[in-house]
Amino acid sequence: MKPLWSVTEETFNPVRLHHNETVFTQGNGFFCTRGALEEFYPGEQRTTFVHGVFDDAPIVFTELANFPDWLEMEIVLDGEPFDLSRGQILDFNRSLNLRNGLLSRRVQWQSPQGRITQLEFARFISLANEHIACLQVVITPENYSGEIKIRSGLNGCADNLQYKHWSWLGQGASSNQCWLHLVTSATQIEMGMAARMRLSAAGHIDREAWNVHGHPTLAYSVQCLAGEPIHIEKVISLFTQREVSQPTEAAQEELSRLPAECFAWGQLWSEHEARWEEEWQRCDVIIEGDDEAQLALRFSIYHLLIAAPRHDEHVNIGAKTLSGFGYRGHVFWDTEIFMLPFFTFTRPEIARNLLSYRFHNLPGAREKAAENGFRGAQYPWESAGDGHEVTPTWIPDPKDRKAIIRIWTGDIEIHISSDIAYAVWQYWVASKERGFLVQRGAEMILDTARFWASRLEWNEQKHQFELTDVIGPDEYHEHVDNNAYTNYLVRWHLETAVRLGRWLKQEEFAVAEELFAKLNISETTFTQWEGMANSIYCPKEEATGLIEQFDGYFRRQDIDLASLEPRSVSVQKLFGIEGTNETQVIKQPDVLMLLYMLADQFDERTAAANYDYYTPRTDLTYGSSLGPSIQAIMAARLGRQEEAYKNFMRAAQADLEDVRGNAADGIHGASAGGLWQAVVFGFAGLRVRSDGWNLEPALPAHWKRLAFKFMWHGQEVSVDLKGKEAEVKDD
Repeated sequence: MKPLWSVTEETFNPVRLHHNETVFTQGNGFFCTRGALEEFYPGEQRTTFVHGVFDDAPIVFTELANFPDWLEMEIVLDGEPFDLSRGQILDFNRSLNLRNGLLSRRVQWQSPQGRITQLEFARFISLANEHIACLQVVITPENYSGEIKIRSGLNGCADNLQYKHWSWLGQGASSNQCWLHLVTSATQIEMGMAARMRLSAAGHIDREAWNVHGHPTLAYSVQCLAGEPIHIEKVISLFTQREVSQPTEAAQEELSRLPAECFAWGQLWSEHEARWEEEWQRCDVIIEGDDEAQLALRFSIYHLLIAAPRHDEHVNIGAKTLSGFGYRGHVFWDTEIFMLPFFTFTRPEIARNLLSYRFHNLPGAREKAAENGFRGAQYPWESAGDGHEVTPTWIPDPKDRKAIIRIWTGDIEIHISSDIAYAVWQYWVASKERGFLVQRGAEMILDTARFWASRLEWNEQKHQFELTDVIGPDEYHEHVDNNAYTNYLVRWHLETAVRLGRWLKQEEFAVAEELFAKLNISETTFTQWEGMANSIYCPKEEATGLIEQFDGYFRRQDIDLASLEPRSVSVQKLFGIEGTNETQVIKQPDVLMLLYMLADQFDERTAAANYDYYTPRTDLTYGSSLGPSIQAIMAARLGRQEEAYKNFMRAAQADLEDVRGNAADGIHGASAGGLWQAVVFGFAGLRVRSDGWNLEPALPAHWKRLAFKFMWHGQEVSVDLKGKEAEVKDD
């Protein structure tokens, strides 16, 4: 296997235990399992998360419930438990094959009493059948003969960092199969999981079923000779009440379809591998001349694909995907602005599902707007199962157990409503899927526009509309007035809503009439929105081209970030929340984000002036993981390839190298999506407009080739760049 498709760990390092659990996560868009070791290790975080299965939790309102552990495999080698925290590791290799999602591990282990055993593990979560996962183990004693015991089952005692979500409903176990039926404590979502085991060995095999409450277990004992391998296969099936009314029965029925007396790996694997090949045919990006960049990009694409719901339009991808406890599985703007473009331009079917999640959750957005005294739909900053606001209001202060910290993002980080409208419009521009825009997208754009029309504040002194007391994407600064990113995007939003509304009246009169009546919209409404859009305060210094990030930003304390080096923490940790708020240091580049998203509204002079001003004031390495990819795109568009590449690699290393020290919490989904955008919209220079697209490539000097595909109006376009030469094909 070429290393450009594999992430490999050649030495077991307990210090990187949780980081590697994140890196080696597997999944299929329905559920994901972290890369924990089958045989357990002290302090590990064994998790399986399923899209949409949330349960109530203190402080954070709700969180994804950690499912029963299906990986567990207790192995006793002639009286000594296999345990990497004891004995001696003579050889070790663990590898994740990004091309087909196979996680394999080879260990040569010497027990405390000198027994040497070769153990080989392999597992995959099926992309062909989202309810199936398969685990295979081969155990070969090398310098001893004796009894080997294997115990494996379904451990229903899984928790979310000590908080347990499951209540027991039922279980069962036979000689080679067991099942477990649980329900979430508050949300009452049932789940059913079943497991089937098969063993092959030269010696006699004794089988037992241990029907331990909450932990049905299959136990095997094999007498073996040195050099004789034992082959073990475990197949599990997982359903929830979100898909079927009887999940336990469905899980057992799924296993009953497997070959009765033989291993099922071969059949399951071939179907799974074929499906992965289809994914990569559509989504792969080829970089020649830079192996590190190539591997990092494929790693990011892999993690986007395993988190992507293919058959469910009522779920979305959380900020940490399904790979860790970080952010409790909550959904932010990370999806629409950073992850969604990848799907919009490579897998529009998945993009449609993700946007439909927001459509189905319009009732929650309307409730939030009404609770705040506004009309229309105001999307929550953090969303989970039903689209209501789940941002915690207060959290414990990690530095002082007796203190709490007020979290304001759920109250005043309001740009997300326009972020979602922007994503809907981008999907329409790229796909031209009329049905989605007419039946779903239009209602989302128009009802969020109604929110803005009621949220905007008239400043009589300025004779302009403004937005006060907000938080922009740069969360180092709270309670600011007229955040440029927010104001400019709201202006775009209202202009787009007017254009869309009038298009609907012309092209889909019956639909428009019904929708306008539902939302209490008329031609007078559009005229009002036009006037409001023309009067929104959108700052820009004509002489310099600078856009002030928010009112008074230029007057805040300017900090020389270079003087703070060396450091390994964010500026906010150095100066504190209030201290950082008084400086010009920014967590991520608000204004550059605006220049990227609304590129047609700004000339190169404006882009260059703001890039030069905000770059030295951005905490790129330790601030937000969302920043480096945008920085890379803007640098590439300005022809500054070296700076672009430096920031591209910052994004590329976010999880593989754990540059922020928090990869243990889960994959940075926004960074993964931003990395793809940095390549396609930055280095390849893809520009899309309502009337078409073009390429303005600016490849890093050492890249020999860049090739990828994207979808445009239902057709696949192939791009192949070599130096300054480009070849484009409409397939």
